[in-house]
Amino acid sequence: MVINKRKICIVTGSRAEYGLLRPLIDNIKNSDQLKLILIVTGMHLSPEFGLTISEIENDGFMVTDKVEMLLSSDTPSSISKSIGLGLIGFSDKFNFYKPDLLVILGDRYEIFAAAISALISCIPIAHIHGGESTEGAIDESIRHSITKMSNLHFVAAKKYQQRVIQLGETPENIFNVGSLGIDNINKIKPLSKNKLQNLLDFEFGSKNLMITFHPVTLELDSSANQFQELLDALFELEDISLIFTMPNSDSNSRIIMQMIEEFCKERKNSKHYKSLGQLNYLSCLNYVDGVVGNSSSGLIEVPSFKKATVNIGNRQKGRLKAKSIIECSPDKNSIIKAINKIYTKDFKKQLESVVNPYGNGGACETITKIITEIKLDDILKKNFYDIL
Repeated sequence: MVINKRKICIVTGSRAEYGLLRPLIDNIKNSDQLKLILIVTGMHLSPEFGLTISEIENDGFMVTDKVEMLLSSDTPSSISKSIGLGLIGFSDKFNFYKPDLLVILGDRYEIFAAAISALISCIPIAHIHGGESTEGAIDESIRHSITKMSNLHFVAAKKYQQRVIQLGETPENIFNVGSLGIDNINKIKPLSKNKLQNLLDFEFGSKNLMITFHPVTLELDSSANQFQELLDALFELEDISLIFTMPNSDSNSRIIMQMIEEFCKERKNSKHYKSLGQLNYLSCLNYVDGVVGNSSSGLIEVPSFKKATVNIGNRQKGRLKAKSIIECSPDKNSIIKAINKIYTKDFKKQLESVVNPYGNGGACETITKIITEIKLDDILKKNFYDIL
């Protein structure tokens, strides 16, 4: 008997979001009841950002199709135009493949374009990591907009579940599953230090930090200034080896990339990478003392390693934070003070009992089960759920 598999379309546009989606993509690929449609877009298709579509293919996934939408510019105008290109591309792909469900994660503008197109095409949307708050970035508004366009919600914590309900979504279609990032940590076997050093051509020292800093998209004029404060702080901490990961393709990302390249030329024991890849990235977290910057990974994944995160500025303001997070303002002295705290006896002791507020894993299996079994017949018709 021929089984009509439910067609699940996953769209990925960045290395970070793909890293989270990877175990779910694998589950769908290997399911007897689901058919995977994998559409790649955004930074994955750009040599400037590491051409990370190769990482997806090296992981054994067949890319079903591509949507070229990223312009070679990082101004607000060019990003708006990229969204327009994405709308055109996704409209064509969705019309051709006719998926039964679109699964998307997060809050980037590439995903926003996919969501708008799916909404107009009457394709149900399952959204992962909704309900979160990042007050320093345009991602905040994009994330909540995607929530209102979506029909199923897979959130990472109870607080975020309550926020999605507050946005008027029906509680029975909101599932608190934790973060997919924890599933990756549980499933991936990290590389040995020697092997990782050889792959990265980088030698870990007695003290090591990973630096990940993205533009603060609601504070465009200050992003470069904030990053310069971070670099000034790091330049003084000469005894610490540094691994830089490049920023996402947001407004003003290119100036930060240029500043990283120039810094690494001048400062010993510092190297930068367009994309580490998920295995190398998670392996690095085993051997560094902490992560410094303003990336969501520092809040969601790093606490599971019982490592420190120095969270700079307002980009992640509003997210749940473990006790391993050290908050600081984006100025040189505050950053130096925060980094020095990592190496204090009391803070090291505190790290031993850190609990990750984003769960212990299992999100992948729960999401796969729900998207396999849930009825999609009337899911497009939504009522606004009022909190009485």
